[in-house]
Amino acid sequence: MIKKLGILVLAWMLLTSSGTPTYTFAILKYNGGGDWYANLATSLPNLIAFCNKNIGTNINPEQAVVEVGSPDIYNYPFIHMTGHGNVIFSDQEATNLRNYLLSGGFLHIDDNYGLDKFVRPQMKKVFPELEFVELPFSHPIYHQKYDFAKGLPKVHEHDNKPPQGFGLIYEGRLVCFYSYEADLGDGWEDLEIHSDSEETRQKALRMGANLVQFALMGADPE
Repeated sequence: MIKKLGILVLAWMLLTSSGTPTYTFAILKYNGGGDWYANLATSLPNLIAFCNKNIGTNINPEQAVVEVGSPDIYNYPFIHMTGHGNVIFSDQEATNLRNYLLSGGFLHIDDNYGLDKFVRPQMKKVFPELEFVELPFSHPIYHQKYDFAKGLPKVHEHDNKPPQGFGLIYEGRLVCFYSYEADLGDGWEDLEIHSDSEETRQKALRMGANLVQFALMGADPE
């Protein structure tokens, strides 16, 4: 376990290292019956490959899977959570996730359609004092390596709603980014899975790279 993580600063210092990968990203495994494993095969691995090629990261190409309540969560600077259905955090799991995020970790939640009504009350267990706030288009997360002047790209249509990016901000730091009505994870998957256009996939991957760069740097790179 890495106390106080220190992993965000350390990860960025090691960003251009070669040879053995310097860190690993993880998918969050949760209880409640929801499909935490949605997009498991290619989504995050494709984003990792894109980041290693285009923003100079040295991330392990093999993703990990970590349970919400596991002490191993501290080994990963970036955790991705997705799914369509129910989510349940126990008190211990909520406390563990909170401590991870307060120690410097970063959580990206991607609504794969149907997750919203389940994940919001569970994240309220993690941060009862916080509310998800919609981030303005001027927020640095939209202006890292790639510029998204109008915020999140739209990958798939569901309820004909615009994509929205929400955040949990603790003492001035964005600890959790929640992409809603965007389906970024679907856009990261292999072409043949959803048959999205290459333009759509590239937008999703570039926005994903911005999330990674922001999570590791914690600020505007400029």
